[in-house]
Amino acid sequence: MIPKRYQRMHDEHPELMRAYESFGKAAKEAGPLSEREAALVKLAISLGAGLEGAAHSHCRKALEAGCTADDLRHVALISAPTIGFPTMMRAKSWVEDVVDAPDAD
Repeated sequence: MIPKRYQRMHDEHPELMRAYESFGKAAKEAGPLSEREAALVKLAISLGAGLEGAAHSHCRKALEAGCTADDLRHVALISAPTIGFPTMMRAKSWVEDVVDAPDAD
């Protein structure tokens, strides 16, 4: 599922979006992390940065990369000592938004 705003950016600024996506691909390929590991790291960064839309997107991408719902929940839980309990609870709710969705695997 591609968010409408993201698709609109593609429609309005295709060259910019190609460059943006190429940058992301190059960053991922610059190191040894597996697709699954990179997906979990990107989820953790999104949760810690308080980026709800990115967290939802990275949950979906992590599931596509072979992560389980429990893997994603664990990422949220282990963030508590670093980002604080209330912030972890918010982050966990974003994970649950995706893993509890009717169309989630």
